[in-house]
Amino acid sequence: MQRRKFLQLSAAASFAAFPFTRSLADSTLADVHLALRPDRLGNKIAADFTGLSYESAQLGNPQFFSGDNAALVGFVRCLGRSGVLRIGGNTSAYCYWTPDLAQKPSVQSSVVGPDKGLNAPPPAYIGPPAIRNLKDFLDATGWNLIYGLNMGTGSPEDAAAEAAFVMNTVGSQLLAFQLCNEPDLFFKNGVRKPDYDFTQFAQEWQRYFDAIRARVPKALFAGPDTAYNNDWLVPFAQKFKDQVRFLSQHYYAEGPPTDPSMTIERLLRPNPKLEDEFAGMRKTMRATNLPFRLAETNSCYSGGKPGVSDTFASALWAADLMYQLASEGGMGINFHGGGYGWYTPIAGTRDAGFLARPIFYGMLLFAQGGPGQLIEAVLEGCEQAPLLTAHALRADTGAVKVAVFNKNLDRGVRLTVTGVSAQQAKSLWLRAPRIDDTTDVTLGSAPVGANGEWAAAREEMLAARNGNLIIDLPVASAALITFAG
Repeated sequence: MQRRKFLQLSAAASFAAFPFTRSLADSTLADVHLALRPDRLGNKIAADFTGLSYESAQLGNPQFFSGDNAALVGFVRCLGRSGVLRIGGNTSAYCYWTPDLAQKPSVQSSVVGPDKGLNAPPPAYIGPPAIRNLKDFLDATGWNLIYGLNMGTGSPEDAAAEAAFVMNTVGSQLLAFQLCNEPDLFFKNGVRKPDYDFTQFAQEWQRYFDAIRARVPKALFAGPDTAYNNDWLVPFAQKFKDQVRFLSQHYYAEGPPTDPSMTIERLLRPNPKLEDEFAGMRKTMRATNLPFRLAETNSCYSGGKPGVSDTFASALWAADLMYQLASEGGMGINFHGGGYGWYTPIAGTRDAGFLARPIFYGMLLFAQGGPGQLIEAVLEGCEQAPLLTAHALRADTGAVKVAVFNKNLDRGVRLTVTGVSAQQAKSLWLRAPRIDDTTDVTLGSAPVGANGEWAAAREEMLAARNGNLIIDLPVASAALITFAG
């Protein structure tokens, strides 16, 4: 399937800074044409494309992921009745399987946010109660599991014992084990010596794999779960293509958060790093026929950046990224979070309650698009609105849906849509008063409630004339357009 290529970063660099202290308002209206070509089919979006990612240390509190954590269950189900929960993160290298927790009386934190990767976190001890409760949580949400093991400071024998209990408890809802988290950064955070390279990693990975398979013959695996390094992704795919179920890697759009150049404007612009990651993904998929998943991603690494990661901008960025990955053939995505991390989709604790951060609303828009098959959508005349993107699919329900994102901060867009014969359509709007808003985001004019309840308050009806549909997209907004059958 052809897709609209982003303009070069050099062109986007001239993008004017937006005064975030006032409400969004159009200063210019750009006319753009979107041509839909339903006969030209692209990749499929599976029902379990959407995913969340949490630190392994969160399992140190067995009550967090449990079937009776009704509020968290509600938020997860709001994103889809089928999805993938990934347990991993930096803390996976400091989590230890402990069948008898009485031997480890340390008090575990009730909530664990994204680890910043700067220092070794306190050890966490995971025992049978956490895994049994995790199974109940998966049953309550309908989601499946990617489970990270400790190859950082653990042993093959302990990993095999943990894997056996997880496999026996979770059963068919376990998609794969991951043996480590970002091994290409082990040399930076003190987990391995400075000369640690792919050859050493591959030897270790094979030892852990062999030990687990000896104990759990039907265990399934994914990897390499690297931070960004295509120099490790490609040889891993070549070496272990017969031993993994799918390939996984991470992507963070920005970082470090201390860098003042990590801004909302930068987040919304095209990212050459993402194109490099897609290139590695395409190469490995062609060479191995293995699916690819972004197993951990978010806006700004090292825990996120306030004023960027927790704003409405993250909602526009996240939903657009999900469709970009799907158009490239990715099997799914897991947004990292937990606790009160700046970029977490679901913030809060079991005791204090949970709330939806702006990025959650972007994921929710994607969920409303639903599974289906992408169709070609070609934008013409974007010179005056370079940060406009559009993605179209024929949903499993049969309806044609179009997600459009106006990430321009200085101009609205009058979009003319052609190629669908339907005479009527309806639009579901993703909006906020300001691009840097952290609290007043809505989808369909409705917020997400305290237990994950959401019902679109208003879908706007649109009329097509002479085969054309015209819709005005305000500055920094998105809409999901559904055409009547």
